[in-house]
Amino acid sequence: MINWENIKKQLQDFLKIELNNIGLKRVTVGLSGGLDSAVVAILCKETFGDNMSVVLMPSQFSSQASIDDSIELCEKFDIKYEVKSISPMVEAYIENMDGNIDENRLRIGNFSARMRMAVLYDVSSRDNSIVVGTSNKSELLLGYGTIFGDIACAINPIGEMYKSDEFDFARYLGVTEAILTKKPSADLWEGQSDEEELGYTYEQMDKVLKLIVDENKTKKELVSLSYDEEMISKLEYKIKANAFKGKLPVIANIKWS
Repeated sequence: MINWENIKKQLQDFLKIELNNIGLKRVTVGLSGGLDSAVVAILCKETFGDNMSVVLMPSQFSSQASIDDSIELCEKFDIKYEVKSISPMVEAYIENMDGNIDENRLRIGNFSARMRMAVLYDVSSRDNSIVVGTSNKSELLLGYGTIFGDIACAINPIGEMYKSDEFDFARYLGVTEAILTKKPSADLWEGQSDEEELGYTYEQMDKVLKLIVDENKTKKELVSLSYDEEMISKLEYKIKANAFKGKLPVIANIKWS
């Protein structure tokens, strides 16, 4: 049984220490209406009070539920928020891109994620704060995020928490029911679903990810434990192929003599 109160205290201590090390007193969080950003927003609210900037950044492709659920969470936890639509930026890009929207949904989704992060960093500059990340461990391992987009941040309190565990943590924190029960989605386009795109539920994937990453189990060992071989191969590929997203840019080492 996980002691969520202890986990919460560890994460709050992390946030306080890191912010103090940077020398600032305020944080900025993007709120999407999803589980990850809800958890981070609550943690920051309970750690820093009103010394936080929370921004909702809908586009023309965002669902109304994402906006409504974000506002409901803010009202429940007395979180001040502002709304900054990225629709004009996205629309300007679409007008000048090759191909139609349906053919380029992923490109538009990635562009939207980067526009949201641009807005968050502008707000953090305005308010002399730092951007707090909202990507969980499952997403980071699988590369399920946009580099320089939603995975960009200064610090991240939930990057070592698997998505399936995060649901329990979210319930402990009191995340609203609408957010807890919705399908995980990056909300990059209407009807988009994380698990449908990945082909498996987070609960299924996390069981295997924990064995691969935390226990160093081999594919052969996992197959002998009756785990699906196709899923194992897919997860191993995604971990390897997307590892670059979690690293700083590689800089050439020049020998000057």
